Amino acid sequence: MTTSHFNTKERILGAAEELFAQHGFAGTSLRQVTSRADVNIAAVNYHFGSKENLVNEVFRRRMDEMSERRLAQLRKAQEEKPGDLEAILAAFIEPPLALTIDRHGGSAFVRVLARAFAEKNDRLRKFLSDNYGHVLREFAKAIGQAVPALAKEDLYWRLDFTAGALTYAMADFGLIKRPTGVSEKAHCEKAAQALIRFAAAGLRAAG
Repeated sequence: MTTSHFNTKERILGAAEELFAQHGFAGTSLRQVTSRADVNIAAVNYHFGSKENLVNEVFRRRMDEMSERRLAQLRKAQEEKPGDLEAILAAFIEPPLALTIDRHGGSAFVRVLARAFAEKNDRLRKFLSDNYGHVLREFAKAIGQAVPALAKEDLYWRLDFTAGALTYAMADFGLIKRPTGVSEKAHCEKAAQALIRFAAAGLRAAG
């Protein structure tokens, strides 16, 4: 792929990500995307083929890297601290939270991710399940080994709740705002530690 093609594709993805964050998937038209990216509709069709595929690629651009970071951190945790629930949860929680302070559009994607949970889009959910469901299964397996007394159904319920709390924390909807004088990085790290403690307590709780 030539540099110009790469730049055009990235420009379209960036514009789409910003617009999806602001207006949602149904509320954003391809015309808005082409206007924001300063390209014609032929460029969108050439690179993506359809709006649905454009939505998918906006997710793939961020989710591939985030999933790799999660799984790499999980493997390291299992090698260095086998059976350590907090280390497993840190691998699950820290890479997504780091997106919230990513200066290259990460904060916009966080809002897009929140939209994916809020809007009923069965095709998008299937795409995410098909492409990233294995990541959740890897973490479920690791957590199951760390908390062997926990029934499988309870494990999946609690992991689901943890994922929901993580999305909420990423979107910064909560009551805890960054205090004056505290850096975004420090605030993010504190949020991660608080969520890890909360999730670990929930996963260890008696059924």
